[in-house]
Amino acid sequence: MSAPAPPPGCSEVTLSGPLELGAYLGVPEDAKGLVIFAHGSGSGRLSPRNNYVAGRLREAGLATLLLDLLNPAEEADRRNVFDIPLLASRLRLAVDWAAQREDIAHLRPAYFGASTGGGAAIRAAAGDERIAAIVSRGGRPDLAGANALATVKTPTLLIVGSLDGIVIELNRDAASAMHCEKRLAIVEGAGHLFEEPGTLDEVVQLAAAWFLHHLQGERA
Repeated sequence: MSAPAPPPGCSEVTLSGPLELGAYLGVPEDAKGLVIFAHGSGSGRLSPRNNYVAGRLREAGLATLLLDLLNPAEEADRRNVFDIPLLASRLRLAVDWAAQREDIAHLRPAYFGASTGGGAAIRAAAGDERIAAIVSRGGRPDLAGANALATVKTPTLLIVGSLDGIVIELNRDAASAMHCEKRLAIVEGAGHLFEEPGTLDEVVQLAAAWFLHHLQGERA
């Protein structure tokens, strides 16, 4: 079976380094920053919800990078799906890779994390002053660990559905432990996956506003 075609406005790229990871890179004209996606629960660059969000962010003038945080062999071991330090290391690898590409090296990077990817994004940003902003959708910021929550300086937006039960409390507790600029936004009528009509569009609006506010200026 042939691989699916990249989404409109994207090209398929490979992040090379210690290992190779497949990714979709989309760079609109006059992009204002680069949003790197951290998928959750073993998902990857084919995630339909993250691809929808990425497409809308490109319409707002943001470049996007959707990558597989694990290679196929690693995905076979389910423990890797919840290995937050491992996932965070892959996000840092993506930032390093982007800094070497002439077409996007000037763009400040940010993270968009979903589910466990929210924890990985915070973990990756802690101690990395290159990251301009973080948005977590239905995320598990608690999985970043107490040290990362206490030390991360990156402005962070935590978006949770009002129907997401315990995840709301986990995000509230995480926000209380963070000393950076942060906001907890609760989307009414949304569950964990934001499948309800209109809820993912609200996520897009919140995320785009957060990114555009903080992704000003070129990468140092």
